[in-house]
Amino acid sequence: MSQNLGIKRGEAAELIEAYFAQFGGVKKYMDDSVKFCRENGFVKTIMGRKRFIPDINSSNQTVVGFAERNAINAPIQGSAADMIKLAMINIHARLGKMKVGTKMLLQVHDELLFDVPKTELEEMTAVIKEEMERAMPLKVPVIAEAGHGDNWLEAH
Repeated sequence: MSQNLGIKRGEAAELIEAYFAQFGGVKKYMDDSVKFCRENGFVKTIMGRKRFIPDINSSNQTVVGFAERNAINAPIQGSAADMIKLAMINIHARLGKMKVGTKMLLQVHDELLFDVPKTELEEMTAVIKEEMERAMPLKVPVIAEAGHGDNWLEAH
């Protein structure tokens, strides 16, 4: 952090400490994830999918550091992947029932790309947004954004 921001190590440490003081739940999540992984050899997504991390108990501290970062990140990234896949399944089923010309073409991380006839644009935007937002009910709201254009770049 100090190198990336061009600040002294002590100043970077103070920023990190202040962040965790403000957002204590983040530190608890990180610690709990690493502890669970050390005890079980894996972490889980919200949907229960497991990511095995055998290096978490390595004697090599460099390897352990990488494994700890994976133990913290994998449940978050994996749960996001679970969510987008559920949304894709639900959207595909709903489009099939609606008998529309809209086609799901591509997934890019947390985005979905569709080919939508102009006559269906307004309706499909609402349908897709709704299905993405309710794919995985969480304690916090999930807000999906939609864009459109003649190509992927224009849609952003």
